[in-house]
Amino acid sequence: MIGSIGVATLRHVREPRALLFASVPMLFAVHQFSEGFVWLGLEGHIGQLALDHVAFLFMLYAQGILPLLMPAAVALMEPPGWRRKVILSLTAVGAFVCAWDVYGLIFFPNQVFIEQNSIAYRNPLTGDFWVSCLYIIATCGALLLSTHRVVKAYGVVNVIALTVAEIVKEYAFASVWCFYAAVMSVMIYWQFKRLNIDIETPNGASPNLRPFLLAWLRPGRSARVGTD
Repeated sequence: MIGSIGVATLRHVREPRALLFASVPMLFAVHQFSEGFVWLGLEGHIGQLALDHVAFLFMLYAQGILPLLMPAAVALMEPPGWRRKVILSLTAVGAFVCAWDVYGLIFFPNQVFIEQNSIAYRNPLTGDFWVSCLYIIATCGALLLSTHRVVKAYGVVNVIALTVAEIVKEYAFASVWCFYAAVMSVMIYWQFKRLNIDIETPNGASPNLRPFLLAWLRPGRSARVGTD
């Protein structure tokens, strides 16, 4: 389902600078798909080597790529001003977290196991408390600072989700939070379909709609300006 939402979101993109943010539902769909294979590995349906690889891919996106991708995607859409400067600073923080976590995932041992019907991921370096705080500041902070209401709302629901995940299932935080973030990414689709995220007039409809950026995702339908 999330994959279908991801494709549908990309079909409604009109501006190149919004493409990375519009890709979030699709990226989460691929991410959740990889965790399906982690489940298969933990239940003995695929070999240990395959399990190690898919678990690494899941952790790479969740802990390494996401803290850089999210603020970068928000910064690309943000109009000039103090908010954009702060979000760019958070992107630099996210880049540090990305480098730290990728280093940890490559050079330190990773563990993945089932605990109370959820998947737990462990790494001695990526689990550092202060780095985890910087992770949350970079990802959620950028969303909350955005001029675009839908981006800010996505940040609010993510903060709520991560708080609940930390309280209820701290031992499987990465798995649970990423799942809810993926489900809630339907908000992004709704915004692109309803109004589109206009770069120059945030929270308002642009009088001149641009052509669809990925017209090839719209087979049998017109990609002319204003269609759908």
